[in-house]
Amino acid sequence: MNLIKMVGVYGLVYIFGLGIAEILWHRKKGIPYNWRESGVSVIDMMLRNGLGFLLGGGLLAWVAPWVQQIAIADLPLKVAGAWQWGRVAGLFVGLEFLYYWMHRWDHEIRWFWGTHAVHHSPNSMNVLTAIRLGWTQTISAAVLTLTPMLVIGFQVQDILGMFAFNLLYQFWLHTDMIGKLGWFEYAFNTPSHHRVHHGSNPRYLDKNYGGVVIIFDRMFGTFEEETEKVVYGLVSPVISINPIYVALHEWINIGRDVRDNWRYPARLRGYLFGPPGWSHDGSRGTSAQILDSSLSETAPSPLSIVTSTGARA
Repeated sequence: MNLIKMVGVYGLVYIFGLGIAEILWHRKKGIPYNWRESGVSVIDMMLRNGLGFLLGGGLLAWVAPWVQQIAIADLPLKVAGAWQWGRVAGLFVGLEFLYYWMHRWDHEIRWFWGTHAVHHSPNSMNVLTAIRLGWTQTISAAVLTLTPMLVIGFQVQDILGMFAFNLLYQFWLHTDMIGKLGWFEYAFNTPSHHRVHHGSNPRYLDKNYGGVVIIFDRMFGTFEEETEKVVYGLVSPVISINPIYVALHEWINIGRDVRDNWRYPARLRGYLFGPPGWSHDGSRGTSAQILDSSLSETAPSPLSIVTSTGARA
């Protein structure tokens, strides 16, 4: 059994069990379960899988035959029926690193955000949020960030299997029923870390991109601890539960900006490939601008600093 089949077989049991456990937890706590949000997520998954079937697979599988022609090695994970654990570890670490950057660029480049915004559209959190990934990945093409693993020499089915493992791990992160986990939080992604990632609180925007591990966030300065109640959803919340609108809402917004600014090349580049929230006239705000504005609003005035200093003296 190869990696992708292994993940698929055990993943179904894991997903089903986790979903049931969360529903029971909501009942025990007396917290309403958001069936509408869950329904949108399920329909999104069905549309994504249906489109993938019609297109004959994903984008990474399409480009693999061409990219593998320039591969510098041949690194199957199993040789003569035996797992090559060094290669498995190398694929895991390499994919985690590339996943971090793919996920980060999903947030920093609007063209990629067009698809990824769908995952952040729920205004509440449950494990089925993990399957709401949008179905326009072939347009945004962010998954091509993983092609260096093909160049190194890993086989596409092994890359997709490890990627599936990465995404399946993240199912248990999409929940409110698990608190902080002590020492485990330092190296691994946890529900607490991922709740931050889904927050629209200014200090939580564009933080905690990791898949299985949180190490690269700590290395590259994008880690944020969960310290205040998370407000889920987008900065401009999506209220609709129409799954078609949810899937396409950001592409609609991009289309409007292109329509209104196509005569101006610099504006067009910004609206297509700049950070989400960028605007040529400052009428909107990027995540960085929203955070700066939030910090300036809460910072004490010079007069209050002088007064408080004098009082302590």
